[in-house]
Amino acid sequence: MNKDRRKRLGSAFDMVAKAKEILEDVKAEESESYDNLPEQFRDGERGEEMQGYIEMLEEAYNYLDDANSVIEQI
Repeated sequence: MNKDRRKRLGSAFDMVAKAKEILEDVKAEESESYDNLPEQFRDGERGEEMQGYIEMLEEAYNYLDDANSVIEQI
């Protein structure tokens, strides 16, 4: 692999790392919002919806983590 392609891969790695940071921040904010819900709302439709979002954010984070692992191997 030439120097230019390696540099572009490095840029891709950095972008994925930034996306991971954003997902982590959003997940933390959503988790905090969920934790601040009154008990009756946590067990209701809104709470379940928020938990679903938190799980999807975690899944997206894990996919990006896997992507950066592959980029590192290259």
